[in-house]
Amino acid sequence: MGESAKRPKPEVVTGEEAERIKRETLGVGDRRKHHAREATRLTAHTKEPDTRHRLYRFRFYPTEEQAAQLERTFGACRWVYNEGLALRSGAWERHRVVVGFAETCRALTGWKRAERTAWLRDVSTVLQQSLRHLDQAYGRFLKGRAKYPRRKRKGRSRDSATYVRTGFRWVEDPGRPGTGLITLAKQSEPLDVRWSRALPAGVVPVRLSVTRDRAGRYFVSTLVEERIAPLPAVFVPGTGAPKAVGLDLGLASLVTLDDGSKFGHPRLLKQYAERLARLQRELHRKVKGSKNRGKVREKIARLYALIGDVRRDMLDQLTTRLVRENQVLVVEDLSAATLTRVARGRGRRRKAKLNQAILDASWGELVRQLRYKCEWYGRELVMVDRFFPSTRRCSACHVVGPRLDVSVRQWTCSGCGALHDRDVNAAVNLRDEGLRLLSAT
Repeated sequence: MGESAKRPKPEVVTGEEAERIKRETLGVGDRRKHHAREATRLTAHTKEPDTRHRLYRFRFYPTEEQAAQLERTFGACRWVYNEGLALRSGAWERHRVVVGFAETCRALTGWKRAERTAWLRDVSTVLQQSLRHLDQAYGRFLKGRAKYPRRKRKGRSRDSATYVRTGFRWVEDPGRPGTGLITLAKQSEPLDVRWSRALPAGVVPVRLSVTRDRAGRYFVSTLVEERIAPLPAVFVPGTGAPKAVGLDLGLASLVTLDDGSKFGHPRLLKQYAERLARLQRELHRKVKGSKNRGKVREKIARLYALIGDVRRDMLDQLTTRLVRENQVLVVEDLSAATLTRVARGRGRRRKAKLNQAILDASWGELVRQLRYKCEWYGRELVMVDRFFPSTRRCSACHVVGPRLDVSVRQWTCSGCGALHDRDVNAAVNLRDEGLRLLSAT
């Protein structure tokens, strides 16, 4: 194929013609406020020196009035997100005009003034934050890190609303520092928050996010600026070398250490499979759109919420323990998306079961927690290339053997005759390779 056969890139409409299309066709108003001043780029909130942004999540129980107001807020955020997405995608597809965050904010002002959408005035400043989330979704898409943004659907997408500092009132309790009263905009009573732990004393939250999951539970997530002190360095007893550990992620055991210690895989989906199957059969027998069907769907959502809570708590305790006890942590850079590709042809049922076990293990979440905790507490996290033959290389003589099936748990080295446990041998190889990479930097 020659150069002429390549698809030409669409020309972008800019300048006065683009402004005319935005004003006359798309209904985006002009910048009337400060029109004589040049537009300045918006900058993100800057943290104080030596502080980090940390998120604390608490459950709260709204009153009937608060629940009704939050229901309207969630619906308005979802509507504004979808309208902003339709405006930006339509402007590009039909007119080749780029619409950004500022234009969608001016369009939001017009929607509030219109008679048919005047109900948007009853919602606080969370609507602009919904447009900011849309702009961030476009940014991830343009950088190749995510797919094109999709419309939000009621009952399918997560209900959420983000409140900036001007959208809530925080009054700290002097008797219990770090706890207090949170009152959202457009609400007269504070939220009934269950303070499972205290925020840093004397710190005002930077931002709040109120969410409702599929099980009907309400949560408030507070973003604060906190100074996190690094943990004391951990050395090998009797030496000045940092204590290093190799972590092999697997399915027989969730994590295997180079010293032979193993942390079991809870297999939560398998543990609750019978209850899930019974509820799914019960859901199938209900009439679509009936209240009884909605009740069963809520039971299923609550069961999945229980599974997610147990998994997150287990991973949080495990990663915290590993970070506290070791100075250098070495783990393989696995790609869960590649490992869980849809199976085709023969063996697809076995591959489907394997994919379910990998997703149930949540390797990605485990590595994510290790990454930010090592950064917080002054630890070194070394990621070894995923193509490094950690499993089939002998940790004693470094001879690389043939590929091993996942059912093979032990193997004998053809070079030195050593008998290896599959996971322990991989953890030892990862530790040695991680220390080599660390010394080479």
